[in-house]
Amino acid sequence: MISVDQIRRLGGVSLLVLSVIGAGAVLEYTSSAAEAMQDDRQPHFAAAVPDGAPMSFADLIERVSPAVVTIQTVIEDDGALVGPNGQPIPPELEEAYRRWLEEQGGQGAPSPAPRASLGSGFFISADGFVVTNNHVIDGATEINVGTVDGETYPARVIGVDPQTDLALLKIDDEPDFPFVALDQDPDYRVGDWVVAVGNPFGLGGTATAGIISATGREMGRSNYTDFMQIDAPINSGNSGGPTFDLNGNVVGVNSRLISPTGGNVGIGFAIPSDLTARIVSQLRENGRVIRGWLGVSIVTVTEDVGASLGLDEPRGVMVSSLVATGPAAAGGLERRDVILSVNDDAVEDARDLTRKVADIPVGDRVSFRIWRDGREQTVRIRLAERPTDNDLANLQNTDEETVAPSMLFGMELAPLDDETRNLRNLDESETGLVVRSISGTSEASRKGMRVGDVILDAGDRSLVGLEDLEGAIEAARSADRAAILLLVETARGQRYVALSVEDED
Repeated sequence: MISVDQIRRLGGVSLLVLSVIGAGAVLEYTSSAAEAMQDDRQPHFAAAVPDGAPMSFADLIERVSPAVVTIQTVIEDDGALVGPNGQPIPPELEEAYRRWLEEQGGQGAPSPAPRASLGSGFFISADGFVVTNNHVIDGATEINVGTVDGETYPARVIGVDPQTDLALLKIDDEPDFPFVALDQDPDYRVGDWVVAVGNPFGLGGTATAGIISATGREMGRSNYTDFMQIDAPINSGNSGGPTFDLNGNVVGVNSRLISPTGGNVGIGFAIPSDLTARIVSQLRENGRVIRGWLGVSIVTVTEDVGASLGLDEPRGVMVSSLVATGPAAAGGLERRDVILSVNDDAVEDARDLTRKVADIPVGDRVSFRIWRDGREQTVRIRLAERPTDNDLANLQNTDEETVAPSMLFGMELAPLDDETRNLRNLDESETGLVVRSISGTSEASRKGMRVGDVILDAGDRSLVGLEDLEGAIEAARSADRAAILLLVETARGQRYVALSVEDED
């Protein structure tokens, strides 16, 4: 007689089934029984891995990690908010951190002193060129690069590009560093696996894995960058580190995250590698990035704005102001011109025009197709080099003078005064009408106008007093326009608002 325990010990490959024949027991093997045995066993590790996922990232990480470095900087006190761990608070979290400090009675606020900062980077050549984020080394008086084998080297800045948040460093000590390649023509899709390697919270080389969550993300005022969104955990200190595809190519440079706490919540952003390669090439060659510049402020044409200008459909971007000494002013562009195309390439929105112009070599004469006075025209403008941010801030636009108050469009309007000029950083010669109060049921309120906004232009004329606005309304009616276009200076910059003139007295 065979016991159950003996049956269990006889094999493990197939299930033994007893068939009773008379008084004896016969062992039979069946394929279906074998399959049942397999199903009852603990599944192999591979069974828990989703289709398309690698069994392990270990080989990849082992191969690329030596090229990833820690960026150590010393920064003189710059008034930046610093957390309890000595790391700077990301700009998007500063307001929440200030509120937290206030709730703590000011406890934990940093005292003025030089501070250390940690970030990440990676070698892109054997002779010591290192890519990182501009914000990692911004303001640094000392920069050191730590390698995976524990060595530390002083580094110098070759060039930075604040517009894309990229920086290029150089170590001069040794000629044979391990390095990784920037993929200059990446072919990734949402859902592809990526691996991020960096120095989160100053812990040293750390690898995390995830997928590409989205592409073409626009973040804040990053006019020159469409970010790649990833869910591979990114934390403070990961900035400047590489994001790899499964072939070990760098497809992104970790730059920022969105988080209510400062830690990873699965929403991180990387600068795409093709853009990084172009910027790094310019930094290596020139020490800076040279971009074409038109010298205008622009807004995307909405349906309301397009209708007020007589366009058959909303398209292109409208010029809201010009730098008096800029290429656009010298080339004949005017306020309220709508730029429809650049060298016969249609303009989609304000960001699209900015990038198209930036990519054109400085000094080239460019053909702009525009909409002006109810018809299409062409102007040719020779582009200049885009000034630095500081120089741009010092370039002023000018216009006219000041006068009186009253009610229009449900708003109480008064002439622009010095206090509002200073509040809105307007030039002393700028004129306009200030919104002193506004009806909550008015069209102007529904379209986002607020107390303190300044109406600079109405239709095709600058405003000195209320009579100018009244005249502009009458002109719009005479031209059979249903709405009038107002150029408004707000707390967040200039924008256009189209208001109906049909019922306005």
